[in-house]
Amino acid sequence: MCRIPCVAAFFLALTVPEQGFGADRELGEAIYKKTCVSCHGKAGKGAASYPKISGNPVSYTTEKLKAYREGIKQGPNSALMIMKAKPLTDEEIDNLAAYLEHAE
Repeated sequence: MCRIPCVAAFFLALTVPEQGFGADRELGEAIYKKTCVSCHGKAGKGAASYPKISGNPVSYTTEKLKAYREGIKQGPNSALMIMKAKPLTDEEIDNLAAYLEHAE
């Protein structure tokens, strides 16, 4: 039977934020300012041909960045994004996504 473990897992899922246990918005902001700001502008609001990337759910941003890291093309600036995402760790992607979800 799965009564107690399943109930515990259910309540744990309700209390864990979407970005998981380790995401750090401050570290995400530091990575953003070092790697992303020159194209996507202040707080991910978009600049020139580079889209707004702030305000999206963490899951959306992590999915996109991990796809770029794997070399999957997703739009006109894919070559640049693949190059920028390749060196990112899962933790760095989680931190970036956590920052961008609430960036202002």
